Amino acid sequence: MNQYETVFIMTPVLSEEQMKEAVKRYRNLLVEQGAEIVFEDNWGLKKLAYPIQKKATGFYYLIEFKAEGKAIGVLETAFRRDEKMLRFLTTKLDKHAIAYNEKKHAKKAADANPQNN
Repeated sequence: MNQYETVFIMTPVLSEEQMKEAVKRYRNLLVEQGAEIVFEDNWGLKKLAYPIQKKATGFYYLIEFKAEGKAIGVLETAFRRDEKMLRFLTTKLDKHAIAYNEKKHAKKAADANPQNN
């Protein structure tokens, strides 16, 4: 299995609950395809560099996962069919990117738990 990360941007007109439900749907889709979720991060509502579909902001979300290649096609087809989705990008991680992400996740966990330092 290869390791991938997907960042997607959803329309800002969604409520917080609708956004969480959409993320849950994509997470479940990956798990159904045999993927193992490694890391998730909600980046929240951010300003876009340029308007997309006349929207100036969007909900950003990152999912890092291990999966077979066929799972990517299924996930991206679901993204294309969803009218709430503004943009998405899936990247296959090499060993250097995986090591960098692991270091970054460990630092984030350490910053979240300062009593362990």
